[in-house]
Amino acid sequence: MTMLLAALLAAGAPAMVVIDEAETVREEAPPHGAIGMSTAYRISDAIPAPRSFEFRKRALHVGAAIGIHPIDHDEIYYVLSGTGVVHSDGEEKELRKGTAAWLYKGAKVGIRQTGDAPLVLIIAYPNKPAE
Repeated sequence: MTMLLAALLAAGAPAMVVIDEAETVREEAPPHGAIGMSTAYRISDAIPAPRSFEFRKRALHVGAAIGIHPIDHDEIYYVLSGTGVVHSDGEEKELRKGTAAWLYKGAKVGIRQTGDAPLVLIIAYPNKPAE
């Protein structure tokens, strides 16, 4: 978190926060199985808790996948570029640029990259309410 953002938050909730994805990027194995490698843009991590949802960008490198895992919230995968296959409760659908998969609470979900180019996604989901 930048010092300016920290100062703004200390003074109370700001009207907005603008985040440069370049400040959030890191190379890492995808979650839920570490299948291949990815470029992760953990954009919402720049916002201090509590925050109501997560907003992330991830580029799954060729052959990479987010492994199948149960979700306890709705989740959206929106494809910016590349191709892939999304999995939800045993059903699979192809995804390409401009398509979105809305995945429902309680499902077992995952997504894998296909083709010759990375699969670049926006991933958004709500956080559990603060108690």
